[in-house]
Amino acid sequence: MTPQRTVARQAPGKLFVAGEYAVVDPGNPAILVAVDRHITVTVSDAGSDAGSDAGGADVVISSDLGPGAVPWRWHDGRLVVRGADDGGRARGGLTHVVSAIETVGRLLTERGMSQPTPLGVSVSSRLHDNGRKYGLGSSGAVTVATVDAVAAFAGLKLSDDERYRLALLATARVDPKASGGDLAASTWGGWIAYQAPDRAFVLDLARRVGVDRTIGAPWPGHSVRRLPSPAGLSLEVGWTGEPASTASLVSGLHRKPWRGTASHERFVETTNGCVRAATAALEAGDGEGLLRQIRAARQELARLDDEVGLGIFTDRLTRLCDAAEAVGGAAKPSGAGGGDCGIALLDAEASRDISQVRQRWATAGVLPLPIRPALEGIEE
Repeated sequence: MTPQRTVARQAPGKLFVAGEYAVVDPGNPAILVAVDRHITVTVSDAGSDAGSDAGGADVVISSDLGPGAVPWRWHDGRLVVRGADDGGRARGGLTHVVSAIETVGRLLTERGMSQPTPLGVSVSSRLHDNGRKYGLGSSGAVTVATVDAVAAFAGLKLSDDERYRLALLATARVDPKASGGDLAASTWGGWIAYQAPDRAFVLDLARRVGVDRTIGAPWPGHSVRRLPSPAGLSLEVGWTGEPASTASLVSGLHRKPWRGTASHERFVETTNGCVRAATAALEAGDGEGLLRQIRAARQELARLDDEVGLGIFTDRLTRLCDAAEAVGGAAKPSGAGGGDCGIALLDAEASRDISQVRQRWATAGVLPLPIRPALEGIEE
């Protein structure tokens, strides 16, 4: 197949609805929803205007969040910064983009396809505010969009499952603890039920048999399926303005002597029960049942926070949740907490209640975001 001269892919961000922290272990379920804020990755021949800064580099990566155009060269299947004296690895927030390009590069090599060079890769994000992230899964969205754009530019058409699996391999190389739920939401869009694969198994398999065979093999623990939107409920999103690091919070939990204790087992069992019941409520169109499970999930996250002291609930996140529950809704942090976003599910017909919640959020320093579910995943 002949490579195209310019390819653009747009991937939506995500919000966790339930299942945080437990989902990092293979097979534990979570619910996520894709949102209508996107990251766009454009891939072009570096000889074109988009890649005019190539200057002999194999790949030039530019991002509206990074330090401008950064030139890279291929070396033993890896990308290194051209002329760098620091090992030449990823910088300027480009780690996930670089890993995505390298993973697709391995697939192309294994399939006997040539690497498209020189290559220009440009990233544009709507998941940030003046450089500050909202907590909407920007790393996952940029990974999915980069994987698909680079593959398409090289003449390779991916299925949804192949796109997700390549993105998971790229992500696990950067952060082996990442669940990959954001990747699934960016890939399939809408509301999804998700279970993470065993990332250690997947990475080891890729080392032993290659990327191509790995993305076609069974992955223990992994499952993803679309869910219906919640009946009669409006999804409201509030941003605390406090950036948080999911990787740091999850790693912090793993460093504490909590895993394997009775408290850990209770957390996983209770959280899994909430997610399964919430999934059943979504599938049955049971809005009240869904609200009960979201409230229970909030309580379980609060218990974890009290016992382990991670800082999941900030003052703004607590006030965000309280405001929603005061009008009969349900709310919780979305993702690892510590800042970023919280979500609320409110009666879609109760416009006065929705307005009241938004006003209370604003008073508490929480910015209501005009975000809605994105029913489709990655788009051209």
